[in-house]
Amino acid sequence: MNALTDPTKRRWLAWGALATVFLLVNLHRLSTAVLSERLTADFALSAAELGTLHASFFLVYAAIQIPTGVLADRLGPRHVGSAGAAVLSVGAIGFALGDGYLVALLSRGFVGLGSGVIFVSILRFCANWFRAGEFGTMTGLTAGVAGLGAILATTPLALAAEAVGWRRTLLGLAGVGLLASVGVYVLARSSPADAGLEPIEGVPEQPSVSLAETGAYLRTLASDLDQWLLSAVFFSGMGTILTLIGLWGVPYLVVVYGLDVTTASYYTLLGSVGLLAGPPTIGWISDRVGRRLLPMCVGLALFAGALGIVPLVGRPPLPVVAGVYFCCGFLVGAAVLALSVVKERYPAEASGVATATVNTAGFVGATVFPTAMGVALDAYRTGDVVGGTVVYTEFGYRVAFAIIAGAVAVAFGCSLWLLVRNR
Repeated sequence: MNALTDPTKRRWLAWGALATVFLLVNLHRLSTAVLSERLTADFALSAAELGTLHASFFLVYAAIQIPTGVLADRLGPRHVGSAGAAVLSVGAIGFALGDGYLVALLSRGFVGLGSGVIFVSILRFCANWFRAGEFGTMTGLTAGVAGLGAILATTPLALAAEAVGWRRTLLGLAGVGLLASVGVYVLARSSPADAGLEPIEGVPEQPSVSLAETGAYLRTLASDLDQWLLSAVFFSGMGTILTLIGLWGVPYLVVVYGLDVTTASYYTLLGSVGLLAGPPTIGWISDRVGRRLLPMCVGLALFAGALGIVPLVGRPPLPVVAGVYFCCGFLVGAAVLALSVVKERYPAEASGVATATVNTAGFVGATVFPTAMGVALDAYRTGDVVGGTVVYTEFGYRVAFAIIAGAVAVAFGCSLWLLVRNR
């Protein structure tokens, strides 16, 4: 057997193609931080407008998660994933060529539209090609790819934008995305049987699901308190890390510490390294101990404690900021466990729509927090402009960081409630 005909090898090739697209998703969605000065200058943006531009990706992304779950359950990752890769690449081209705020806003929303189908498609693929005891690890590994994309969205993206310009850089990424869409279409299938291969031991064939059955599952999810608690966890955890690394983590360092953008990006790079390592590690630990909620509680408590240092101190030493950024990236893996929990509580044929429901909440958070922090910062602006960028006060950043620190504390409370309810 070769890599295409051996199902245990073929699944890694297909996962790799989907993961390549997911890497690009994370590069695009977190690119605003290191491009913030250029975007602010090119489009004459306030903090709230920059936050809204950043959040437009997540607004569309969140809105299509449940429809994506339905499509992933019915059509499979091949068609949904390849189409998403093509759409996000076309959106990136529009963003790179845009000459005004409205065009940029619409184009970034289009990038969000294509990107929004990828993660759920990968989870549906993993549910069909990997054993139940491997799902937590694969979810964490996929989230780790997000960390790699986040790494590329920091210093490497800053250096590329400095060398060839941010518009040419995004056009190059769009070209890679179009090639990746072809790879997904060629390699990915709904199941080993759909690819004409032998079944994988321990991986049951997933039954098809009708629209009526999907509707019934959605009604069950809507009335499920555990689902709402898991969604609150993912709303706060994922929304916070995407806002911290993807937008306000860099401007905070530039304004409060006087760093240049490239140097500040080294700190968000540490957060991205944490995001690369944390979810796979926490997912692996969860699989090994056979528990989900206890690691979730412990991780979220540490996450809230680490993030709370910034609003409490305001200007902690830079090594402490580096540690906070790394810990936040690493410990978001505790929030990612919410996807494994909800997937395991519903039948296999509903795995797409169940994970999509919780996943939606994370990107609603990524829509809410950037603008909320931007509004807080606008309330404490100094009126000065340096290099085309509006200057905000240190206290404004303390207020802004308090918003996300409080949200993660609420997530910890929800996880504790889940632990008590399910004990």
